[in-house]
Order: sequence, then C-alpha cells, then structure tokens
Amino acid sequence: MPADTARLRIGEAAQRSGVSTANIRYYEKEALLAAGPRSESSYRLYTDADIHQLRFIRLCRAMDMSLDEVRTLLALDRSAAGADHTACDTLDEHLTHVRIRLQELKTLERDLIALRRRCDGTDGHCHVIDALHERADAEPVAPPGPAPAKRHV
Repeated sequence: MPADTARLRIGEAAQRSGVSTANIRYYEKEALLAAGPRSESSYRLYTDADIHQLRFIRLCRAMDMSLDEVRTLLALDRSAAGADHTACDTLDEHLTHVRIRLQELKTLERDLIALRRRCDGTDGHCHVIDALHERADAEPVAPPGPAPAKRHV
C-alpha cells in the first residue's frame, strides 16, 4: 500500500482513483473510507493510502460486490484475521449471488425473446405492447404481507 504523502482535494482524488466525487462522499458516509484531515479552509484532504483504498473499493464494486461485502473485505484487510482465508468465504458467498443472478438473467432473456417474437413486423401494429398488456392483466396481485426479500446489491 502506498505511503501517505499526498494531500489532495476531492477533485484530484477522484481523478487519481477513478471514483467520482459523489461516490467518494458516499463511501465516506457509508464508512468505507475514513474521514481524514481537513485543510485550513475546511477542504477534506486525501492521502495516497486513501487513493489506494478508493481504487480497491472501485475494483470490488466493479465486480458487483455489495457495500457490505466491500466493508467485510476492508475490515479483513485492516485486521490480522485477513490471513485466515475469511476473504475466500466472502468471495464464495458473492459467487453464489452472481450465479443466482445469472440464472435470473437467463430467465429474463427467455422472457424477452418470447415477448419479442409476439411481433414479427409483418403488419402495421406492434404486438409487443398488446402482449405486455395481456401479461399485466394476468399478473396476480400479491396480498399485503411482509416485504419481498432484499436483492443482493
């Protein structure tokens, strides 16, 4: 990990890390990035270590990891327990989520293909909209009850 030499304002930190300023602020709010020192004019200053951590977070998020998964990996990185392969467990759980999502996407693809086949373009009317209306009318309304399970990300 880089030494803490730079003292950069948020715009330059964003440029060097590839993370937008809005996301930097969000990661600070979510405690993925510790609030650091401020300049005399109250600007938050970022170090080389902060830039590295932002790149680490960006990489994890690019792999579609949830904030909780990133938080877990960051905590492991800061602790001696990081060497006990707990990160592998986190990745295994994430792989399970990815595999479930792939199945959901394959089902979605089949549904979209079937929907698209409803209209072959041979007449002046698009039958896709009709098919969507048919599905909407046939869709059962869920009774009031507990909220549906929260998605992974």
